[in-house]
Amino acid sequence: MAIWDKLKGELIDIIEWTDDSPDTIVYRFERYGNEIKYGARLTVREGQVAVFVNMGQLADVFQPGMYTLETPNMPILSTLQGWKHGFESPFKAEVYFVSSRQFTDLKWGTKNPIMRRDPEFGPVRLRAFGTYAMKVEDASQLLREIVGTSGHFTTGDIIDQLRNIVVSRLTDTLGESQIPLLDMAGNYDEFGVLVQQKIQAEFTEYGLNLTKLLVENISLPPAVEEALDKRSSMGVLGDLNKFTQFQAANAMETAAANPSGMAAGGMGMGMGFAMANQMGQAMAGGQPQAPSAAGSAAAPAATPPPLPSKAIFFAAIGGAQAGPFDLNTLTTKAQAGEIDRQTLVWKEGMASWTAAGEVTELGKLFARVPPPLPPTS
Repeated sequence: MAIWDKLKGELIDIIEWTDDSPDTIVYRFERYGNEIKYGARLTVREGQVAVFVNMGQLADVFQPGMYTLETPNMPILSTLQGWKHGFESPFKAEVYFVSSRQFTDLKWGTKNPIMRRDPEFGPVRLRAFGTYAMKVEDASQLLREIVGTSGHFTTGDIIDQLRNIVVSRLTDTLGESQIPLLDMAGNYDEFGVLVQQKIQAEFTEYGLNLTKLLVENISLPPAVEEALDKRSSMGVLGDLNKFTQFQAANAMETAAANPSGMAAGGMGMGMGFAMANQMGQAMAGGQPQAPSAAGSAAAPAATPPPLPSKAIFFAAIGGAQAGPFDLNTLTTKAQAGEIDRQTLVWKEGMASWTAAGEVTELGKLFARVPPPLPPTS
């Protein structure tokens, strides 16, 4: 078998790569002893680049086309080998075919929730996922930085690292955006563009070009989404009292269509009306009443009037507005001499500031306070 491999390798005069796998990025052309026949034909198809490596050094890079491997077509390799006057014997070199097409539908997603403070819901945990597309921009850079000596390099060998870069930059973008959670769905395109701009330089370091990044969904944990659905349902229902009446009307219609069940239906309707009455009173702010023995709801109890509010005054003390003060506080200040009958006061409903002695409600404040002493002659 070894002899046949050697003979087959020496007879190779066509170097090409025809691979239909959707995830292969780099493929090393295998042959016995890495020997290439002088004058061999190299075929590089569209969507490919061929890179020659000699003694561990990157040499010539061939773009799509058909080449005859002779000294004029391999200037770098000829220089490395010292072929000043050409050669006609087989030479050794490794040939790597690099796919330059776009690799699409590459998945990314958050392994753990992203913590974020939302202005409406407070601290929330978000999950996000989407897709991206990339292609090899610099085959030599990719071989130097990532592939190395691997003979078969696929997207699976690098996708974890690329996904970590995407998720890390997306987390930072979400934190800086300050966009409310309910408005994020209208900004997926903007998020994708911002993240793509942030990580393009990191892809370039690997010889790659990030051609597109899509944010497909940013979601809440299931328990939070369920609570949000209930809140939305309450908003859709609107007036719960009218909704209950509508339900009761449907129950009456169903009972009327079933004469044999009128007795049970009548009892059910009675209970439904009682419940509707209680719910209506609860929505109106009153206390629900238990139904009477006759099956009718008792008259609602009289609601006492609200307690009288205490008068609140502002006062001009020391040339500045002070307060508000209630009557007890104003009494203490009058006894301490901080205010007197000439002190200007005002409360809600008064047209203008008025001397305290002219306000009927404040007359009692100065009953026990003696008037000022008359001037001495």
